Amino acid sequence: MKTAPASVQSLCEGVRAGDRRTVAKTITLLESTRPDRAALGQAVLEALVPDTGNAIRAGITGTPGVGKSTFIEALGLHLVERGLRVAVLAVDPSSPVTGGSILGDKTRMERLAREERAFIRPSPSGGSLGGVAQRTREAMLVCEAAGFDVVLIETVGIGQSEVSVASMVDFFLVLLQPGAGDELQGIKKGVLELADGLVVNKADDDQRAAAERTRSEYARAMALLRPASPSWELPVLAASARTGAGIDAVWDTVLAHRKALTASGELDARRRHQALAWMWSLVDEGLRSAFRSHPAVAAAIGALEREVEAQKATPAAAARRLLTAFLEV
Repeated sequence: MKTAPASVQSLCEGVRAGDRRTVAKTITLLESTRPDRAALGQAVLEALVPDTGNAIRAGITGTPGVGKSTFIEALGLHLVERGLRVAVLAVDPSSPVTGGSILGDKTRMERLAREERAFIRPSPSGGSLGGVAQRTREAMLVCEAAGFDVVLIETVGIGQSEVSVASMVDFFLVLLQPGAGDELQGIKKGVLELADGLVVNKADDDQRAAAERTRSEYARAMALLRPASPSWELPVLAASARTGAGIDAVWDTVLAHRKALTASGELDARRRHQALAWMWSLVDEGLRSAFRSHPAVAAAIGALEREVEAQKATPAAAARRLLTAFLEV
């Protein structure tokens, strides 16, 4: 059996020791576009796999302005006070001009960022589907190997990001604004069907009554939807990230959900299904990359795209020609 390279071994030791700088460095390697650095990151991840899987994984989404970062900070602080170690992976929108990440979450979570038992990692989405960072799953595993008890994943709250995040967590939480109805909040029925819990945020001061009305409306509406799990009745709660009211009830709900799905065997089944789905998504990603980098395909793409745009060729015909070029030996 070959001895692991010193760099891999030292990185693994640092991650297992819970060193936040080593955790950050390993995630940076996984996100790197340089093949050698990405390969090193993958080697570290492979070695860390036996140390993963013990954290509670929770995804949090909601429309822009609902207060996701403030809520996550309040929840994170509550967990730290309970003696838990918390990692926050905040999927950050990439700049459409430079492709760089805005990376604003550490600024928005200043109090949590100062906690020794917390780790915050904004990840640039890189334009991937729905704004979900390509390596968010790998980052989650690194955090688990580092001994974090809870991993919170914040979505950008638009597009397909909710679906992607829901496919990698144990508990998926949707935050709601005090106010009326789905249409007003821009939340699709499909997103609500993915949810394991709903929380009306900003339930404080003059919005407390509106928050309670919204909570009641959604509770009635969710009763009409088929539950995602026969072992769990989806709760609708109200909380205030600003005052901390209701945050403990939210966490108790996460724990109750975990207990119910563990007892029924659904949690284990969910994780197995997620792992297989992840594998096939990586296969799709690899095939797409290999297809576009194939010399014959790369040489033909530009001309065929122009033909399709000029309506000189149908999309189907152009696709067949590209596939033929790719499959020819």
